[in-house]
Amino acid sequence: MALFYGFAMGLARVQYTLFSKWEVCGREAIPPRGPLIVAANHLSNADPSVVMASFNRRLNFLAKQGLFANPLTSFLLKNIGVHPMRRGGQDMKALRWALNILDEGGAILMFPEGARSKTASLERGKPGISYLAHKSQAPIIPVALTGTEGIPGMWRVAFPFCKFGVKIGNPFTLPVMEGKVSRAVLQQGTDMIMERIAQLLPPEYRGHYSLRAPHRQRCMGPNRQPRL
Repeated sequence: MALFYGFAMGLARVQYTLFSKWEVCGREAIPPRGPLIVAANHLSNADPSVVMASFNRRLNFLAKQGLFANPLTSFLLKNIGVHPMRRGGQDMKALRWALNILDEGGAILMFPEGARSKTASLERGKPGISYLAHKSQAPIIPVALTGTEGIPGMWRVAFPFCKFGVKIGNPFTLPVMEGKVSRAVLQQGTDMIMERIAQLLPPEYRGHYSLRAPHRQRCMGPNRQPRL
């Protein structure tokens, strides 16, 4: 499975490098090991492969159950660390799978909005990611995607060459809460996560979180890459 993942990510990196203008900022903020929840905005079916190709450690993620209907597609997805998840309400089996990955020190990629944004701007996040963060106490790293709405599919790159960027923020944790946590409190946690993503995005992408998130973070350091 690790070999298959490495091959798939290598292929994605070559494709994005040769056939697009792909910019990544903030890789130095990624913890090299230990449990990690990666939270990103969602613009395209290509977003999972873009984020995974941008990270220097292996990511697992949840995807809608319908993608697993074809046996070949199901085999490929499962071998790169993708697990099916039902839409419409919490899928406890899928969440337990994600918690097990985190318990083993792995990393989970999540899109808190739950679906692609039709306007390319942030929609309100759902409480599932906050539940996962509360149960696991894993650090969260926000990721802002721009331009991937121009990619037509999971692996294809738009022509003429499209430009898209990945901005990786600093890890943080949600406040520790004892006992059972209400849905309202979980939603507040998700909003905190979404605000961190919004801070990394240009104003036109912030959507629901546009009034809460001044655009502050810049790429710094000796290996500074172009701003998105």
